[in-house]
Amino acid sequence: FAMLIRAQLAAPGLHVLRPEFYNQIMSLHGSFMIFFFTIPIMAGIANYVVPIQIGARDMAFPRLNAVSFWLLVPAGGLMLSSMFLHGGAAAAGWTSYPPLTDRQYSPGPGVDLWILGLHLAGASSILGWINFVVTILNLRAPGMTMLKIPMFCWTVFITQCIILVATPVLAGALTMALTDRMFGANFFQPAAGGD
Repeated sequence: FAMLIRAQLAAPGLHVLRPEFYNQIMSLHGSFMIFFFTIPIMAGIANYVVPIQIGARDMAFPRLNAVSFWLLVPAGGLMLSSMFLHGGAAAAGWTSYPPLTDRQYSPGPGVDLWILGLHLAGASSILGWINFVVTILNLRAPGMTMLKIPMFCWTVFITQCIILVATPVLAGALTMALTDRMFGANFFQPAAGGD
């Protein structure tokens, strides 16, 4: 996706991609870089480093760890599959602000599949939160208090607490956008009383 974007922007006036396809590629690129690269790579590093630093043999729930990881595959698959459907992928940007997510501006199932994919990625983050917090709180070496754990473990712990607060809010906003699209709920339509 990045190479297609760079090819389009290599010189003014190039027509490597159609404008609507460029918007789809840009939206998917941003989503994949945030939700399927940056967040998982940091979780992967923390999965390796945290148990070593606190003196644990492994994470508290290894199977939950695996589920958290493997949920990302269908999440990304949902987003990518929309490229092959009528109407194409989500083209509202990786932030997908309303009204760009409305059916009027984003017809087809692209935004719907994008939202469902992000719901699965959010579930993956919540499962990872459970695992990291339980590991840090309960599997520390004897004598290692919370004030003695390394700074990296503190950053992981605080980051996971932020994820616990932010992910359900994101899921709620995504659900509101999906109900606007599917059922005309008007959560984000100021003319209809939304905000």
